[in-house]
Amino acid sequence: MTELQEVQITEEKPLLRAPGGPDPGKKHQVETPYGIVTITIHGTPKPKRPAIFTYHDVGQNHHSCFDTLFHFEDMQEIIKNFVVIHVDAPGMEEGAPAFPLGYQYPSLDQLADMIPCILQYVNFTSIIGIGVGAGAYVLARYSLSHPNTVEGLVLINIDPNAKGWMDWAAHKLTGLTSSISEMIMGHLFSTEELSKNTEMVQQQRDILSHATNLPNIQLYWSSYNSRRDLSLERGGDISFKCPVMLVVGDQAPHEDAVVECNSKLDPTQTSFLKMADSGGQPQLTQPGKLTEAFKYFVQGMGYIPHVLDKKLSQGGLVLHDAPVPLTHRLSVQCRLGGREPVPLAHPVPEQRGRGAPASGPHHGGVLLSARPGDETASHL
Repeated sequence: MTELQEVQITEEKPLLRAPGGPDPGKKHQVETPYGIVTITIHGTPKPKRPAIFTYHDVGQNHHSCFDTLFHFEDMQEIIKNFVVIHVDAPGMEEGAPAFPLGYQYPSLDQLADMIPCILQYVNFTSIIGIGVGAGAYVLARYSLSHPNTVEGLVLINIDPNAKGWMDWAAHKLTGLTSSISEMIMGHLFSTEELSKNTEMVQQQRDILSHATNLPNIQLYWSSYNSRRDLSLERGGDISFKCPVMLVVGDQAPHEDAVVECNSKLDPTQTSFLKMADSGGQPQLTQPGKLTEAFKYFVQGMGYIPHVLDKKLSQGGLVLHDAPVPLTHRLSVQCRLGGREPVPLAHPVPEQRGRGAPASGPHHGGVLLSARPGDETASHL
């Protein structure tokens, strides 16, 4: 009989991450017709559920734009129910080398056209998009051309308009007196934040001043400033076919643009959040309130309905009913101060899916801090 010997097996990497530790995610490089794009995937696929798909703004990558939000404690309840796919625009990933001189950076339309290649690579058929600034525009453009693959959109600081001649002239004049870094800082933060020179502003300025890929950032910035008009029209042919949540900070650089965007969208499936004390980057300065709003937004699409059983976080959220049939309406009204929400009169199923029935184009969406035809929003 052969003698058994004890063999010690060691793992190069732990099978499980330390409790409470951040999920480092898995990085992949996806080849597209317009170049290679880096994505980071967190979590494992859930049956019949879309992926949460993020796209960052100019001067940022997915870490600097979304880590604060996705590492927020209450956000863990959401992301455990979905795969999260973070996209770094070409040349924006950490440690990216500068593109060679003369490199033709993709337009924002072409960045949107990369997304089908990403979804094919990860084998997902639908997403819930979260975009900021330029990233919000990219996801909006993709949603207009591929409406059947987008179940919901959270668009922070979106400007759907192309630059007019006056804007173009002002931009050129500013470029003569300001550096690229300072122009991007003015895009990311409010005038008040820049004058106060908060810690967040200092960190972002330091990132830009020491960025080895600053030429790449300048190319992304140029593409953003050369964007086409989305040509959105309320009641027109060009509009989003999914629930949309628009988010902007009070007195943020893009406040007027987001308000105008809200006026062009279907009020029965559009949520508008104007967040007080959040500056130009609400996902960084008010992650708690944004997480809370996102929970209700996802629940309105028929996912994770148990979130309504949780108490609201401090600094409450006001929700207003959308004018849709009662059987498909998310009837929730929350008081300020973190009190219990009113229970649903007609709960929605946990998993709606792409083929589930829905009444009208709203698909069970919930309207937050906005009323039909009202282009203003209550402050959170």
